Order: sequence, then structure tokens, then C-alpha cells
Amino acid sequence: MPTLGVNIDHVATVRQARLTNEPDPVWAATLAELGGADGITLHLREDRRHIQERDLQLLGQTVAVKLNLELACSEEVLAIACQTRPHQATLVPERREEVTTEGGLDVRGNPARVTEAVKRLQGAGIVVSLFLDPDPAQIEAGIATGATAVELHTGAYAHASASFAGDEQLQVLRASAQVVRQAGITLHAGHGLTYRNVRPVAEIPEMCELNIGHSIVSRAIMVGLEQAVRDMKRLITL
Repeated sequence: MPTLGVNIDHVATVRQARLTNEPDPVWAATLAELGGADGITLHLREDRRHIQERDLQLLGQTVAVKLNLELACSEEVLAIACQTRPHQATLVPERREEVTTEGGLDVRGNPARVTEAVKRLQGAGIVVSLFLDPDPAQIEAGIATGATAVELHTGAYAHASASFAGDEQLQVLRASAQVVRQAGITLHAGHGLTYRNVRPVAEIPEMCELNIGHSIVSRAIMVGLEQAVRDMKRLITL
């Protein structure tokens, strides 16, 4: 059964809307752990639109489960990652004008840059995952970098499942998952997963980790974060 990484970015989004000190994503991480989270995921973006360096530093000192830092292949955040040394780093694409991450990392278009980032992070003792579209060509390029894991971008599946037409995209995910598994790489998935669409992805053979944020934070507004995490954990481990 897959483990659950809870992305706390959107707790920080609410805080940054008023540039104040609440809600605190560090407190949120504690509640997520109490709810059963196996990991805490956060994205330190170059524009610092939500998570701040202060959050990463404190989470590195307080989180008892796996800390997964999402980051772009940029010098500044790579240096921060190597200094703070989270358990895992997930390399993602990043554009200033996007609302959220819009797709997977283009490894084929930037093989040298991605490979250099992978080696640098691994040199600091960090497990490296690549956030990739379910595209066999991109996955093969990602495998060649020496990364430990591949996180399949589930956005197309999530959008399709919202209109009850997710079967085709689910098959795409399953086929790409098989490519990852055959290469001996650890299989992760995330983006747009909700309480309604997560089960089929969790049931993909050898799925190791799911990273989910927005849907959990959205439910937490209604029922509280600890309960929201418990609800998601139950769905992926049935």
C-alpha cells in the first residue's frame, strides 16, 4: 500500500495572503503527523509565494516523518536544499505566471541540467525524485539521470475524472507506472488527487507514495486537518 505525503503549501498560501504569522505550516505538519501522514511535502518556490525558508528550517528540525522538498533546478534553491538536507527532494518545473505546477519536468529538453541537479542533491545525502508527466520518453530520460524515484504527474487524470471520463488517463498512468517499475525505480504519484479519485491511483501495483495537498487542506477547513489526513489515509490503505 502507498504511503501518504501531505503537502502543506496551501496552509502557507492562506498565511501569505495577509503576510502574517497564521496559519503556521509548521503547526499544520504536526497535525498532519497526528492524522497519520507518512511524510510532509512542501515546495520552496523561487518567488516564495507560499512556503518560506523559515518554514523549511523549522520543519527540518521538528518533522518526525519523511520531509520531501519540492524544488526547481535553480542554483539558489539547490543550495538551500543541500544545506538543510531534507530526506527527499523532488525536482519539479516552475514558472512564475502559473497558479500551480502545470506539468512534469522536461528532462528530455534539459538532460544535463537535471542530471547535474540530481547528482548534487544525492551528493548531499538526499533521496531524489523527479516529477514527470506519464510519458515513457520523459520517464526514460528521467531514469538516465540516476534519480531514485519518479513521481507521475496525475493532473490529466484528475481533470478527466472530474467529468467522469478518467478511465483513459488512468490507463496512461498504469502504463507509465509499469515503465518505472521495470526500471527498478520507486513509483510515486501526485497532483490534483482528491477523496473522490485517489483510490484507482493508490491501487496501481507497487505504488509507493502519494503526495496530496489541496484536497486535504480544503477538507481541513471543514473538519480539521488531523481528521482530513485520517480520511485520506484510510482511502489509500483500504
